[in-house]
Amino acid sequence: MLLAQDTYPLLDLFWTMLVFFGFVLWFWMIFVIFGDIFRRDDIGGWSKAIWTIVIIFLPIVGSLVYLIAEGRKMGERRRSDAAAAREAYEHDVRRIAGANGAGSGPTDQIADAKRLLDQGAITPEEYDALKAKALGRSLGEPAH
Repeated sequence: MLLAQDTYPLLDLFWTMLVFFGFVLWFWMIFVIFGDIFRRDDIGGWSKAIWTIVIIFLPIVGSLVYLIAEGRKMGERRRSDAAAAREAYEHDVRRIAGANGAGSGPTDQIADAKRLLDQGAITPEEYDALKAKALGRSLGEPAH
């Protein structure tokens, strides 16, 4: 009989860990659902309030109903948000790389224009125009 009592604490620990994991998982799901509810643009404030009340007062049923009713659209919204964030990031990287990348700064542009002038591919007037454009001023502006 004493041996049987010694094995149950391990099973109790396993059960406690399983319940704790389920509890954390359920809280995570609630946060994801609330994030989806309040990020939605296709429903109004009253619908958001009703979903919030249902999930607060009937947490398990409300969560399951929301997942059944909006699960697919919820995933699509998360994918489109992630794609928009990635596109914005890539746009910023391209913009920054374009401004500071190799061969794109004013010094590099002027050096390329000087090389073309030395090769005879452009006239001195075209060189001056390219130089002014690289420095961000018009032809009539004096250099400071």
